[in-house]
Amino acid sequence: MEQDDDRPPADAATALQLIRDQRAATVSRLEPDARLLYWPWGVAWLVGFGLFFLRYSPGGRVLVRLPDWLPLTALFVLLVAAGAIQAVAGARAYGQVTGDSAQRGRWYGWAWALGSVSVYAAVGRVSDHLPHDLAALLWSAAAVGLTGALHMAGGAIWLDRDLFRLGVWISVINVVGAIAGPGWHALVVSVAGGVGILIAGAIARLRQRRRS
Repeated sequence: MEQDDDRPPADAATALQLIRDQRAATVSRLEPDARLLYWPWGVAWLVGFGLFFLRYSPGGRVLVRLPDWLPLTALFVLLVAAGAIQAVAGARAYGQVTGDSAQRGRWYGWAWALGSVSVYAAVGRVSDHLPHDLAALLWSAAAVGLTGALHMAGGAIWLDRDLFRLGVWISVINVVGAIAGPGWHALVVSVAGGVGILIAGAIARLRQRRRS
């Protein structure tokens, strides 16, 4: 005699476990792998700002004689690649989400876009009047500061403690690096920022696995 899989659970405990299993499956299907959201950015910061430190070290020193164009080009390419990976992963996972969550996501995306344009437009007007080392510090500190603030905002919107804590960490190391000065800021952001993002991604992935 064949068993009818469509029959309702025999008891409340079985029904509750079924609900939990279905909820975990839904979350796993709709939530992108945290490593795709964090690790590309961590690698971009670690490598990109690391190249800046090697080429433009504190006191005008050059630890590794790289072409002048290489650090900025490498950082730009890595950041674009990280953004593309995150966009694809997010679109695949959140494409089926509607309602308030989708609206928050769209508005948050606009905050990133318009916030970045506003900051870079203002910095661009000022940086031309500064020495090269101070101009580079202004650009990087403004970009990293905006990133930290928007991470904290995202954590507040979705009540995501890990995202909020990462935003706090990024903001703190940005202040430390800016106070330390040109060259040191790149090192702080590369090591503390890049590695911090990688660790945050690993922690978020572990929590995803526990939930599912």
